[in-house]
Amino acid sequence: MPDFSAAMTSGQTFTLAGRPATATVLFFYPKDNTPGCTTENMAFRDLHEQFKAAGVEIYGISRDSLRSHESFKAKLGLPFELISDPDEAVCQAFGVMKQKKMYGKEVRGVERSTFVIDAQGRLVKEWRGVKVPGHVDEVLEFVARRG
Repeated sequence: MPDFSAAMTSGQTFTLAGRPATATVLFFYPKDNTPGCTTENMAFRDLHEQFKAAGVEIYGISRDSLRSHESFKAKLGLPFELISDPDEAVCQAFGVMKQKKMYGKEVRGVERSTFVIDAQGRLVKEWRGVKVPGHVDEVLEFVARRG
């Protein structure tokens, strides 16, 4: 996996190589305070304890500012940190920037994607073009099986 450092909520900096020796779920989403992204973040929130019990840390990533992330995190009561990637460096490293159609127009944006990285820093599973309903349950099932 490409190592990276990026600012995240709670005044912290995320470094892939410097994370705790646990499995990590990185989920990329398009934008704070939009319906699908809100639903996805709430699903990770609601299953956070089960992810912790499976020895997994969760981090959400979007191009939103830290200010937006802090507000979004507080509004939803998220127990995990959100990583800010306004220059798209992390999005580019993970190949999640795509041309998409929105209301009939071509736009460049984040393709909703989730990555599971093991305690040794190896990518063990990825989901791209994620549809929100049922996705977080599928991720939890995968990490619990790997246990």
